[in-house]
Amino acid sequence: MLIASSGWWFGSIFLVIIWIAIAFWPARVAARKGHSFFLYFLFSLVFFPAALLVAYMVGDRTRPALA
Repeated sequence: MLIASSGWWFGSIFLVIIWIAIAFWPARVAARKGHSFFLYFLFSLVFFPAALLVAYMVGDRTRPALA
């Protein structure tokens, strides 16, 4: 009862929700470029800064390649 009344549960649930919401950012960027949303979402859950950099640096698959 002491843990529930101290706000620990609320704080941890709030941080997990924020963590998951922020993980959508690199996934959406990669999906717009034609890459897998789900794989980038999992990647960003574990390594957010690296996933964000990779998502912005990968090539765009939706545009035709220039010959």
